[in-house]
Amino acid sequence: MCRFITTTVTMVVRTYNEEMEYLEKLDGVSWRIKKGFVPNMKKSIGLPDVHSGYGFAIGNMAAFDMGDPEAVVSPGGVGFDINCGVRVLRTNLSEKDVLPVKEQLAQCMFDHIPVGVGSKGIIPMTAQNLEEALEMGMDWSLREGYIWAEDKEHCEEYGRMLQADPSKVSSRAKKRGLPQLGTLGAGNHYAEIQVVDEIYNNFAAKKMGIEFKGQVCVMIHCGSRGLGHQVATDALVAMEKAMKRDKIDVNDRQLACARISSQEGQDYLKGMASAANYAWVNRSSMTFLARQAFAKMFNSTPDDLDMHMIYDVSHNIAKIEEHMLEGKQRTLLVHRKGSTRAFPPHHPLIPVDYQLTGQPVLIGGTMGTCSYILTGTEQGMADTFGTTCHGAGRALSRAKSRRNLDYTDVLAKLQEQGISIRVASPKLVMEEAPESYKNVTDVVDTCHRAGISQKAIKLRPIAVIKG
Repeated sequence: MCRFITTTVTMVVRTYNEEMEYLEKLDGVSWRIKKGFVPNMKKSIGLPDVHSGYGFAIGNMAAFDMGDPEAVVSPGGVGFDINCGVRVLRTNLSEKDVLPVKEQLAQCMFDHIPVGVGSKGIIPMTAQNLEEALEMGMDWSLREGYIWAEDKEHCEEYGRMLQADPSKVSSRAKKRGLPQLGTLGAGNHYAEIQVVDEIYNNFAAKKMGIEFKGQVCVMIHCGSRGLGHQVATDALVAMEKAMKRDKIDVNDRQLACARISSQEGQDYLKGMASAANYAWVNRSSMTFLARQAFAKMFNSTPDDLDMHMIYDVSHNIAKIEEHMLEGKQRTLLVHRKGSTRAFPPHHPLIPVDYQLTGQPVLIGGTMGTCSYILTGTEQGMADTFGTTCHGAGRALSRAKSRRNLDYTDVLAKLQEQGISIRVASPKLVMEEAPESYKNVTDVVDTCHRAGISQKAIKLRPIAVIKG
């Protein structure tokens, strides 16, 4: 029997029943425990931002016991945009410093960072460079001079998954990824100039270098672009064949999976790790470009502007982790899809800077709404295997957003809020309008009250750069 390891989150349900009812009315996807996803699955955990997606729901977490020979890995439990994630840089600038040049700064960021569908990177990249980046992750960026050494310390997995094997990434995936490295893309990805709006935990904020309200930060949200999408697509094709061979039956082909110990399972994990490394290099390249844009605008250097990275989190990834279950330490393969790792204080896998606060958890809002920085908790380790929400979660499908909203209205509302925006395709902003998403504050407050993460900082945008 394939043993699927999880716990329930009834505490969250009791804390915020209204969210449950809203989700059920929305699209029929409840974040109550759902059974039958994959062979012999017991249950899965949905976070308050949960909504329907390919395979597993987005806002989902599932863990499998690595000691079980029939345990499986599922690309639908990770997502197509492998290692889609968020990083935040702080600065020593205040909102007053930025406001007089906000429009120019937004334009400078837009000019520096390639955005939009089909955008091509400006970081020099050869086929050999790509092979090395897939294997080395942020170690490649460090070697090439695009990041600071400390950036690695403030990133999940230190910006490199060691099991990566570029030979498990198809030539088609590499062809898609080669021109896109260092690009933001489109959809829900963005780079935002934000200011600290509220500080809930002064001790944690100071550990992150946040000293005052109005302090300017930069948030970058993107993933592995076409390369990650192709890695997932290739794996799904291979796993459909493997399921017939191994007599694995699922109730939906989107839940295609393979035993972790199988060749297909191992190939996917190695390819996924390579795509994750690509995503970290991608965010690192845009970090370099954002630092250059700020330095140019303020006639300074990134170091003088204190543009240090607070942290980088992954939203779509599967990792081998150690967790306590029924009083015993177990090795689990934890799938997080549209959810964020949130490890507690004193955990050995978080940076020394945050040993007393817990891991920073970066929760991005949608275009024009606030974002949050949370910290991980011991209760989260017990209830959700160190996992919390990742954002607001969609309330309207992209198609419904396009039908119901007018992009000129969306842009006008942003202007009324004093938010500068630069977009490659204005009509696409309808899909990412605040009305298309749930209220991120409600989602964060749900997790905070449930104790699976704690609020530390609230950020609000003053400029948005999107595809």
